[in-house]
Amino acid sequence: MPPSGSRSGPPRTEPDPASTGRPAVQRHDGRRPPTFGIEEEFLLLDPETCAPADRAVEVLAGAGRGRGTLTQECTRFQVEAATPVCRGAEDAGAEIASARRALGGSAERHGLRLAATGFAPLGVPAPVPVSTKPRYQAIATRFGRLLHAHTAAGCHVHVGMPDLATAVAVSDQLRPHLPALLALTANSPFCRGRDTGHASWRHVVWSRLPSAGPPPRHGSVRSYERAVQVLLNSGAALDTGMVYWCARPSHRLSTLEVRVADTAGTPQEALLTALLVRGLADGALGRVATGQPAPELPDQVLRAALWRAARDGLRGSGLHPATGELVPARRLLDETVAAALPALEHSGDASTALALLEAVLRRGTGADRQRAMFARRGRMADVLHLLAEQTRDGLPS
Repeated sequence: MPPSGSRSGPPRTEPDPASTGRPAVQRHDGRRPPTFGIEEEFLLLDPETCAPADRAVEVLAGAGRGRGTLTQECTRFQVEAATPVCRGAEDAGAEIASARRALGGSAERHGLRLAATGFAPLGVPAPVPVSTKPRYQAIATRFGRLLHAHTAAGCHVHVGMPDLATAVAVSDQLRPHLPALLALTANSPFCRGRDTGHASWRHVVWSRLPSAGPPPRHGSVRSYERAVQVLLNSGAALDTGMVYWCARPSHRLSTLEVRVADTAGTPQEALLTALLVRGLADGALGRVATGQPAPELPDQVLRAALWRAARDGLRGSGLHPATGELVPARRLLDETVAAALPALEHSGDASTALALLEAVLRRGTGADRQRAMFARRGRMADVLHLLAEQTRDGLPS
């Protein structure tokens, strides 16, 4: 996502309202909804073997240029699309769809399929084909077989923040909602051609990294900076870009980056994820402004809740962050949606978000749909066909 500001200069979290084609919405307190952007990681798969194909450079070269950014990821079978700064559902949805069409079309012209899923259904090759960028080569050297965690694919939502202190405070406020977001977006049930027993295998694999996992409750910028420094001093993170918490202040943008979600199966689900995250962050900004403290949520409870969300998705139970008890996963989602709804109504995106949510609940999450497709004939090729079709075009109405 292009910078909405920088740590070294004045942050810019609001683009010119005239550029959005509609007036900015303001609350009674004068705040406009924060801007946001979406980063999506995709896999390139061979349609004959269903295995990852290390041809990212060719696919990117044939994808053309749009308003957003298309780039390489850590491995040569991954590509990433990042939107420009967005204000609402209309422009964000258009940017997501445009990038997926560009990458999907180029992949098909090269005899491949672009797949929006959190992990390769047949697993990844060994050794992993690493991109040539020096940073990725350094990660491969330092972390050895843990490099496999970087073959996962996620959806990262950036929400504009006025400063680092606010981003840290909003991160603290959002911690209880991360498990519900993961359950809703779970989209990686398979590995090595078998059901892993988890709706999001990506989360399990990603959590193996020493710098990944639930964000600590910081309480202050000083505490946040100490936590980051521990990761750097220990070697658990190569640099600040490797602080892989599920929510973190961006190391390069004036944003809070929420990175708990699997890559969404459809453009519509990617938009839904972004709108919910923006709504939650917007509500948190209001609480931060009025001095409301962040919820007390022990790290071990949040870690367990995230694992349970990765295992059950929306089909089973979730760990309630306030009580530590198992409850229906849908209840946790309902609470998270209710928390985001006031801000969504202020931004004018509530009807869009609720309609998208209803469609997901009716059709099932990405993990549900992958499992249902595999259950028909037991063929991973059918799953790949589903992934390729819905990645670019979404689900039929």
